Amino acid sequence: MSRTFLFLLGSSRLGGNTETLARLAAEQLPESVEQRWRHLADLPLGDFEDLRHEGDGSYPAPNGHAATLLDATLAATDLVIASPLYWYSVSTATKRYLDHWSGWMRVPGLDFKARMEGRRLWGVTALADSDRSVADPLVGTLRTTARYMKMDFGGVLLGNGTRPGDVLEDERARIEAKEFFAGM
Repeated sequence: MSRTFLFLLGSSRLGGNTETLARLAAEQLPESVEQRWRHLADLPLGDFEDLRHEGDGSYPAPNGHAATLLDATLAATDLVIASPLYWYSVSTATKRYLDHWSGWMRVPGLDFKARMEGRRLWGVTALADSDRSVADPLVGTLRTTARYMKMDFGGVLLGNGTRPGDVLEDERARIEAKEFFAGM
């Protein structure tokens, strides 16, 4: 089965430490694996509206950037959430993307949750703290999302860095990046 990795970049800037770490890990993927990269800032989503208790609880089919992200999500076998650690969790753009999954699960005929089952969810994050446990809430968010969606969870690659490029000085992160996707 051919694999398609969708890298969803949730940083508010291009070329930050999280993206750098994700690209270092992606360099290790076999050439047969297709890689698609999307910067969520280029595809902004509006705030998610909870319509579950209105009418029959269904949602309209997404349009605009939401439709683009939905199509990219469903075309991937592996989703890599590459979000910096912002206040101990994923970035706003990343959280907004995940919030929209709630609506996609309720679009008649889309069967989003069933179609996500068996895919793999990964995470990559850079944090500005040497204590990796501060990323536990982010890791928990992604692990629980994978479990709820019946996806496989590939884990989260962690790196340390504040200024752009700092993550390349984190020897542990560089070593782990080279092996992160090895068990795919």
